[in-house]
Amino acid sequence: MLNGDLGSGKTTVSVMLADRLGVRRISIGDIYRRMAAEHGMTALQFNLHSELDDKIDNHIDQLQHDVAASGERLVVDSRLAWHFFTGALKVHLITDPVVAARRVLGRTGDPVENYRSVEEARDHLAGRSESERQRFLSRYGVDKTRLSNYDVVCDTTSAAPEQVVMRIVEALETPTGTPSAPVCHLDPGRVHSTAATDEDGEIVVRYQAPSFVAVRGNRRLSAALRAGETLVPVVLADEDHGAEIR
Repeated sequence: MLNGDLGSGKTTVSVMLADRLGVRRISIGDIYRRMAAEHGMTALQFNLHSELDDKIDNHIDQLQHDVAASGERLVVDSRLAWHFFTGALKVHLITDPVVAARRVLGRTGDPVENYRSVEEARDHLAGRSESERQRFLSRYGVDKTRLSNYDVVCDTTSAAPEQVVMRIVEALETPTGTPSAPVCHLDPGRVHSTAATDEDGEIVVRYQAPSFVAVRGNRRLSAALRAGETLVPVVLADEDHGAEIR
C-alpha cells in the first residue's frame, strides 16, 4: 500500500514498484480524479464537495474494502488505503511543498489540476491536503499526517524514483518495525540542524509538519549533506511525547 503527499511521485513510484514486483497496480487517486472530471470540478473543488456529500467517500471506501477482501497481491496507490489494508506494508511518500508544486505545475493537459504558477499550485495543494485531512478526521477518526501510521516513510524531494523503490523492496524483503515505528528515509537537506545536535551516531529527528528538526546526529547529517546524499536513515522522535521510536 502506497500513499503520500500531493505531488510526491506516488504514481511514478507505484508504477515502477508494481513492475518490479510483477503485480497489478490500482490507483484510487485515478478513480477519484475521473469522478472529479465527471462532475466538472477541479480536484480541490471535488474535495470540498466530498466534505458535504458522503456518497463519494462511501463509494471509494467500498471499492477499497472489495480490493482488500480479494486477497490479491497488489500495489495500491491511495491516500487512505493504509486505513483499510491493515495487513499490508504501509508506505508514505513525502516531499518539499515547493518541489511538489513544481511537479504538479509541470503536468500538461489535466483539467482537474491546472495551475498558473508555482505559488498557486502550492496553495491549492495545501488546501486539498488540509481538506482531506479534516474529512478523514471527521469521518474515520484518523490523521493522515501522522507518520506513525506507516511502516515506511520515504522522502522524494531529491531522490530518484528508483532509489525510493529500492527502499520499499528492502522493507518488503526484511520486515521490521510496527505501525508505531516507521522506518524513515529523509532528504538530509530537509532536516534542520541545531547547534546542540553535534553528537555522532544515528540521526534522530522531530517532525513538526512540514519540517524535520534534528535533535541528535548533526555530524552524520552534515556528512550526508557534504556527500550529496539524497536519502538518509533517521530515527523519528515520537510525535506526541518526544520519545524515540524505531
